[in-house]
Amino acid sequence: MAGKIDARLAELGIELSTPAAPVANYVAFVKSGNLVFLSGQLPLVGGKPSHTGKAGAEQSAEEAQAAARNCAINIIAQLRAACDGDLDRVKRVVRLGGFVASTPDFVDQPKVVNGASDLMVEVFGDAGRHCRTAVAAPCLPLDVTVEVDAVAEIE
Repeated sequence: MAGKIDARLAELGIELSTPAAPVANYVAFVKSGNLVFLSGQLPLVGGKPSHTGKAGAEQSAEEAQAAARNCAINIIAQLRAACDGDLDRVKRVVRLGGFVASTPDFVDQPKVVNGASDLMVEVFGDAGRHCRTAVAAPCLPLDVTVEVDAVAEIE
């Protein structure tokens, strides 16, 4: 039987893929007490980057925001794995860290990372409200536009 969060994902038309496996010497997540620290997720869809290039050049702020949303979907997929398949165990999304590959004059990193923040609230309600950072980066792995990491509290 699907839980409340799975039902909400279905209502939003979001299907979670199998989480991406780490490609270097790290793990996808670490549990410490009731906290889950999730490694940075890229905007991968079907195993390929959905958005590449810099915000302010190849990607508009709105396109980069869509990339951040895709990162958040991948965070939720990793979180499901950390919760042994039961997203109803998520008590709170504690923090998001957003990295935006952008041109030196691009200043809308917070608007871009809203793509991830907004999805967390859409999916988890008030438990999805979190603190965060939104910073510029000169480049990111695979030339993606955005990378997002997270910390969540689980039961």
